Amino acid sequence: MMKNRSKRSDGVMKGAPSGFMVSLLVHAAAFTLAGLLVVFNVVQKEEKKFVPPKPVDRPKMKLKKPKVKIKKTAKPKSTTRIVTKVKQANMPDIQLPEMSGMGGEGFEIGGFDIMPDLGELSLLGSDQTIGNDLEGTFYDFKRNRSGGYISMDGENWQRGVHNFLRRGWRTSNLSKYYRAPKKIYTTCLVIPPVLSSIAPSAFGDKDASGVYWMVHYKGQIAHNKKITFRFHGIGDGFIAVRVNGEMVLLTEWTHVDTGLSNMEGAITGNLWESDSADSRKYVMGNSRAVVGSWITLEPGEAQDIDIAIGDQGGQAAAMLAVEVEGVEYEKSSQGGPILPAFKTEKISRDLMDIIYKDLVEEEVSLTAGPVFNDFGSYEAVPEETVTEEKVPMVEPAPPVEISPMRTWAFEKPLEAELVTVLGREVVLKNTKGKTIKVPTNRFNESDMEYIELSRPPKFDINFTRNNQQRLFKNRMEVGEPRPPQTLSRYGVRIKQTGSGSYNHELKVELFAIGQERLGDRYILFDRQTTRFIPTVENGRSHEFLSERTVVMDNYEVDAEPRGERYAGYLVTITDKRGEVIAVDTSNQWLLDHIDNLKKQKPGNYMDKACTRVFPTRPPKTRY
Repeated sequence: MMKNRSKRSDGVMKGAPSGFMVSLLVHAAAFTLAGLLVVFNVVQKEEKKFVPPKPVDRPKMKLKKPKVKIKKTAKPKSTTRIVTKVKQANMPDIQLPEMSGMGGEGFEIGGFDIMPDLGELSLLGSDQTIGNDLEGTFYDFKRNRSGGYISMDGENWQRGVHNFLRRGWRTSNLSKYYRAPKKIYTTCLVIPPVLSSIAPSAFGDKDASGVYWMVHYKGQIAHNKKITFRFHGIGDGFIAVRVNGEMVLLTEWTHVDTGLSNMEGAITGNLWESDSADSRKYVMGNSRAVVGSWITLEPGEAQDIDIAIGDQGGQAAAMLAVEVEGVEYEKSSQGGPILPAFKTEKISRDLMDIIYKDLVEEEVSLTAGPVFNDFGSYEAVPEETVTEEKVPMVEPAPPVEISPMRTWAFEKPLEAELVTVLGREVVLKNTKGKTIKVPTNRFNESDMEYIELSRPPKFDINFTRNNQQRLFKNRMEVGEPRPPQTLSRYGVRIKQTGSGSYNHELKVELFAIGQERLGDRYILFDRQTTRFIPTVENGRSHEFLSERTVVMDNYEVDAEPRGERYAGYLVTITDKRGEVIAVDTSNQWLLDHIDNLKKQKPGNYMDKACTRVFPTRPPKTRY
């Protein structure tokens, strides 16, 4: 019995491996397939459609706009060069701020980093938008849409502008003319009489002569309170304004004496006419101001605004002021109101400088009146309160008596004064007046650095100017040819003249100064900083040329000189302690007021105390 059971058991065990393995494989395949299906199903359930978030209204950052200047040509007067070698012990500690230069450094004024490139700010606007401004597009009627020059004259230009205004300001009517790719943005429109070439130049065409052009500004105006107002404006050759699709002001240039237009209504036609008795009564710029239609803004409700200006050559002007209903204004010498400029943001100090160069006093106030944005308010600010905005002059600190004695770190500390270095020996004078000679190898690293810094080498400093003249061709033979410009870059060459090595970094700061032609104010043309170490490899010399190009024009408006000319320079060399060790200047007053000069940035106007002032205003010769 036992034997038989053993046999049956042996038979079962023998067949188990093959059957069992088959069963395992079948079940494994089944489980694998099931697992895949489960995974697949799980993945399918996890999938979700992406739903983009609702758009969020974010407040636009208000950007501050830099400023420049248009400068002018003329042969500079010869200047007396003053070279001063300053000894450390007799010079107060002057800490000069950093400034952008070849090395990409920045400088600081009043705690803010200032970028010196102000070349994109002009009377027509800036290439920077702050959100609540008007976007300007430039059209050149003497060029086709590809940029090639075409035949154009005053009559056809006037007809083209008139058709644009008459046909609902549709830009499709301007499609055959050249449109500049660059947009500029403005918060006000105060363009006193200037060269007509300023418009194409502002939009990137620096070589244009400025004939047969138009600029179309678009944007919105709003106010946080209900306000009823009307525009007063002039345009040379024309200005047109519409609000919510309705024309509210349109005028061509009119003669200041007769009030008549030489275009005889070719642009204005019968499109709009002022019903105010004060229209063309008071001079503004080089024309007589036209009074617009009354406009009412409800609180916080934005309305579309379009402004078109243009000119056919020579001089150009476009000025837009605001009269608020029920407000009494100060009277000008003409007897008319001194109205605030139209603006969608308070006018910056830098832009005021540009405008005031050509704006006659009492014609328009840049500081009073409403600001047409959704958080603006009516705040009358007297013009005279900001007429100069001088930076308080910093009186030079009295010289500080610095003891020449120093405690030298020998095994037994010695208090003595450094006298000189003779070869490998340093001559000291102790407190009793006794002279001591000490080998240089007995001094530690700190004492040796003090000795080297106390005895800087002498340097020859040469201020340099790289001038080029740009001539303009009057392609259309209309009006006066555009006067040439002088393009200047300023630099410095420095050469060590004293013997011996000096292995410490030196900071060189350069100030280039200009002067206006209309008055006696000065302008900081350029300010740069560069650094070097006088070594054998560089021949103990250094040469630097600024990357900033200063543009100087020389022209007249109504027989009045305009522009700027070169007027002088200041170069300082400062060691690592902040001690000025050498100075080269054409005008001693620059050095005398260097603390005030350091507060200015390129483009600022200043007086001889180096305090910031506004440019000289043109005289009231038109009335």
